[in-house]
Amino acid sequence: MDDLKKIKEFRAKIDNIDDRILELLNKRASLVIEVGKIKLESKRDFYAPEREKEIYGRLTENNPGPFPNQALKNVFREIMSASLSLEKPLKVAYLGPKATFTHQACMQFFGLSAEFVPEKDIADVFDDVERGKVDFGVVPIENTTEGVVSHTIDMFVTSDIKICGEITMEVSLSLLNKTGKISDIKKIYSHPHAIAECKEWLKERMPEAPVFDVSSTAMAAQTASEDPSSAAIASEFAATLYDLQIIERKIEDHTNNYTRFLVIGKKSPEKSRDDKTSVMFAVKDEPGALYKMLKPFAGRGINLTKIESRPQKGKAWEYVFFLDMDGHISDKKVNEALKELEAQCSFMKILGSYPKGAAK
Repeated sequence: MDDLKKIKEFRAKIDNIDDRILELLNKRASLVIEVGKIKLESKRDFYAPEREKEIYGRLTENNPGPFPNQALKNVFREIMSASLSLEKPLKVAYLGPKATFTHQACMQFFGLSAEFVPEKDIADVFDDVERGKVDFGVVPIENTTEGVVSHTIDMFVTSDIKICGEITMEVSLSLLNKTGKISDIKKIYSHPHAIAECKEWLKERMPEAPVFDVSSTAMAAQTASEDPSSAAIASEFAATLYDLQIIERKIEDHTNNYTRFLVIGKKSPEKSRDDKTSVMFAVKDEPGALYKMLKPFAGRGINLTKIESRPQKGKAWEYVFFLDMDGHISDKKVNEALKELEAQCSFMKILGSYPKGAAK
């Protein structure tokens, strides 16, 4: 009886704290609405990724615990998403369909209060942003097992769209079906890349079940939701969306599989606490050409985090390079290095400076 009394006392204190949180959330929302009015009058951008990065950094640095930092970020992700929708609801296009990893990355970055628009291919996402049909787009750029998404890189050659942010997300695959019983599975569906990533697991655990290719892991989940004898290799998120049971998690042959996504828009964000800059440039295929291109960065101690080459369409023996570096375009040494690079290139385009994304 004493224990029950103590529990009631603690619950009363928790209720009191919840009431205070509710009051403060509404006070915060009222201030956000006022900020939105000022932004509207001055024609400023409603969404500022650098401001969100600043908030996350300040809160996690000041967090004494025991509430974990990742949970704190998740809570404030939704607070900021809901608050922003009071100013101006965001519309975001992504490489669909629903329940893909790109859809999941969208929600991780923008929160649940944004409106998400699935598109059939990467070009459509770029087109939506360019035409102003949406505020932002989200597209995959690279995966630790499959490498670079060349179509995304190719789109930047002809598009004036900027990179506004990045999302790095662990990609984990599960076996899903309607009943939750592995004995009910007569056939398995998934995207070819997902099937390849689970090849050894399928060989060992499901050697008799035929495996069929479909256009996406989300399509596999939808198929499994309509046929109790079918299973899908897809994400846990797809299981939630299509009301499927998870038979086994993490069935991929190699763990630590991450995919990086880019948030694209019409303008690059302002400088944050920790930024990355992406550029694209072209050089002729001649001895020492790449060395000359990289020298401006090495001489200034600028860390290059990625370099990827692509043949330049219509120009034999010329290549386009996609380069990521630490720092913001407004940083003096980054700006100077890029000016020196541009003087030596046949083509150069600054794709954007944006807050670095933390892996999740």
